[in-house]
Amino acid sequence: MAVRDLLRRGPDHGEVRAALRGKVIAITGGACGIGFETATQLFEAGAVVALGDIDDDAVGKAAADLGVEGFGVDVTDRSSFEEFLDAVESAVGPIDVLINNAGIMPVGDFLSYDEALIRRTYDIDVIGVITGTQLAARRMVARGRGQIVNIASVAGRLPTPGLTIYNGAKAAVIEFSEAVDAELEKTGVRVSTVLPTFTRTGLISGLHTNSMVRAIEPKDVAAQVLAIIARPRVRLTAPRSMAWTHANALFPQRMKRASRRMTKLDSMFLDYDHEQRAAYSKRIGSR
Repeated sequence: MAVRDLLRRGPDHGEVRAALRGKVIAITGGACGIGFETATQLFEAGAVVALGDIDDDAVGKAAADLGVEGFGVDVTDRSSFEEFLDAVESAVGPIDVLINNAGIMPVGDFLSYDEALIRRTYDIDVIGVITGTQLAARRMVARGRGQIVNIASVAGRLPTPGLTIYNGAKAAVIEFSEAVDAELEKTGVRVSTVLPTFTRTGLISGLHTNSMVRAIEPKDVAAQVLAIIARPRVRLTAPRSMAWTHANALFPQRMKRASRRMTKLDSMFLDYDHEQRAAYSKRIGSR
């Protein structure tokens, strides 16, 4: 089998387990959704897992259910993030991999966005990722090894009406991560990004997906996170078939507009079920 074919196929189950066995992996936003599913798969593969989440009660229960360490962390507070990393390393040893997974996704028309929600989105989705990456990378560079995996989104490649704030935040994460990876490549530390498509978590509650824009399960995203740890690279989409989105910037605007109309992406994040999304909107601070 050619090397390029092997890379396209991705690591097999045995390779993943061998690569993850014994690695100390910390994950933010680990109490539910993609974070908890990723933690579960990592634990089952033999990794030493530590969960972090802003909800102390939820992370305590999630950690107890999985049988791992769990700690409170506010990714928007630099001191809290530092304390989280300290607590993980004190409990289970030096961190081999940090997964910056915490994030929120507000939707709606741009002109009605509350300023506080815009700032909160960037504080969590961008500044939180930058903070975690810097704090963890300093420790890893000193040891000459390590990896940071930042959870972005294909939304960072697909500008979409009703998703403007999230689009900008995830685009920032993608480009930031690649730049840091290039800067640190000679130190033994890698920075990778996983870009999920719409995933069946609270983030898409109340949204009307369709046969052309299908949501995947958290387990599918988690599998790609494990794959990028087992075989580090700059980025992976989840599913891998969404890799075409990296070329979206090259498409003519006329083609993009037609595609949005055909897939209903021109209205999906503007015309949604407010009642179904109410609980999530309240949790992230949306009105």
